[in-house]
Amino acid sequence: MTAHVPASAPASASASASASALASAPVLETPRLVLRGHRAADFDDSLSLWSDPEVTRYIGGKPSTGEEVWTRILRYIGHWAALGFGFWHVRDRATDRFVGEVGIVDFRRDFAFSFDGAPEAGWVLAPWSHGRGYATEAMSAVLAWAGAAHPRTVCIIDPPNLASRRVAAKLGYREIGQAEYKTTPVIVFERQA
Repeated sequence: MTAHVPASAPASASASASASALASAPVLETPRLVLRGHRAADFDDSLSLWSDPEVTRYIGGKPSTGEEVWTRILRYIGHWAALGFGFWHVRDRATDRFVGEVGIVDFRRDFAFSFDGAPEAGWVLAPWSHGRGYATEAMSAVLAWAGAAHPRTVCIIDPPNLASRRVAAKLGYREIGQAEYKTTPVIVFERQA
């Protein structure tokens, strides 16, 4: 299917529409990881991640269904097409094993705390990979990629999630407030490049 822009639309609108329709995640590599855009074929990896109670304990509190995971993958792909940034699918370079999902997003959360247009950073890793420094390594690559285009990012973390709070600190995030998201208390963090 080809996108059509009305003849009366300015040339820049046509170029912008074409560019956003083709936008996809660049491949990022670290010493141990490969970060790439999500594909429909990643459904099983994402389902194994998001249906794991250990993973979702601090993120929504309940495992996701297949329908919810499919919507999540489409949302990830859509972020790249609409905004030029989003989440990456992360794999171990040596084994090609699925590690998790990381990136920066704009979820437009129904949230009392304003992010003032800053993208929200996030990292979610498979339990087998916890404690190996993968989250810090992957997010360091993401934040370096974001660089000047997104010098300020924010993140929200469930207060008891000490491991994620340690990752945030290693990445240079600092607490700027506390709020409630969907009846759950969260800590809001900010990072300036």
